[in-house]
Amino acid sequence: MASIDTHPLADDYRALTESCGLLDRSERGKLALTGAGAVEFLGGQVTNELSTLAAGEGCYAAFLTHKGKMLGDLRILAVASSDGQAPLELLLDTERSTLQALFDMIRRFKIGYEVELHKRTVERGLLSLIGPDAERVVGLAANAGASQLGTAEHSNVALKIDGIDALAVRTDVGVDLLCDAADTAALSAALVERGARPVSEDAAECLRVERGRPRYGVDLDDTVIPQEAALNERAVSFTKGCYVGQETVARLFYKGKPNRHLRGLKLSAPVASGAELRLGERVVGHVGRSVDSPRLGPIALALVRREAAPGDRLDVIDEGSAGADGDVTAEVVELPFDS
Repeated sequence: MASIDTHPLADDYRALTESCGLLDRSERGKLALTGAGAVEFLGGQVTNELSTLAAGEGCYAAFLTHKGKMLGDLRILAVASSDGQAPLELLLDTERSTLQALFDMIRRFKIGYEVELHKRTVERGLLSLIGPDAERVVGLAANAGASQLGTAEHSNVALKIDGIDALAVRTDVGVDLLCDAADTAALSAALVERGARPVSEDAAECLRVERGRPRYGVDLDDTVIPQEAALNERAVSFTKGCYVGQETVARLFYKGKPNRHLRGLKLSAPVASGAELRLGERVVGHVGRSVDSPRLGPIALALVRREAAPGDRLDVIDEGSAGADGDVTAEVVELPFDS
């Protein structure tokens, strides 16, 4: 493994892990639900509990087929009204690739509920601040409005940064800021002035893979049940009322064993996403997101069959590269990656 100092992503990686990196994620899909029936309606469509969400709180959830397979995942934010009490809206943040599926699901099933659907993708910018200095860059300690930001992931509060209105959202690695699309460039410039460093998507993906956080459309698709991707703790409530796909998810949790598990792979050489994984002669999965981490070298996420246990060594069959001859191997490891 090369020294971090000589890695092409070294400076960006250091910003993300030692100070504060800035990444524009405005292309992500964004919708909003308003109306007295918004919580009740959405609660019947997604895997996590919404009825207890207070203004300024949020959660992570998945939406499924009737057979319990994932159609996508999303972050749900209960945005406070001006009086700080009842939620003004439920803001939904999802992968751009799943935006249409989420939109279609809401349009199809909201009939009969007092709920309105609003498009926000083009209207809102989204900037991610990642790293231990994210709170300082946002100015949470000095910003009176930000004192209401909770400590839990997905907590959110409206504030101003150098006169620019934004919604601050706590993440597991920093703070996200949502603003009017027209203010995105000015807000980004203000954050850079405060010490944030613009970083590449590749560097941010290295950190995501190291943390073992799967991404729908990259590591997960519509064949995956949440438990296979280790999402139950983050995204699924087993005490809430009915939702689409609940029977399969509950049956697997209480009585079954998933056929696959999300694992980390320590690779002997870089490979492409989608490369085949074999344990002996048996295909046990395919590589998800593969990155060259400045800290750990070539690593990846993958959904692998349960017979491929942590510690096993797999052959990687990467057609069109060195792996086509079977000379690249992958050690299966638990997530998140250690040092």
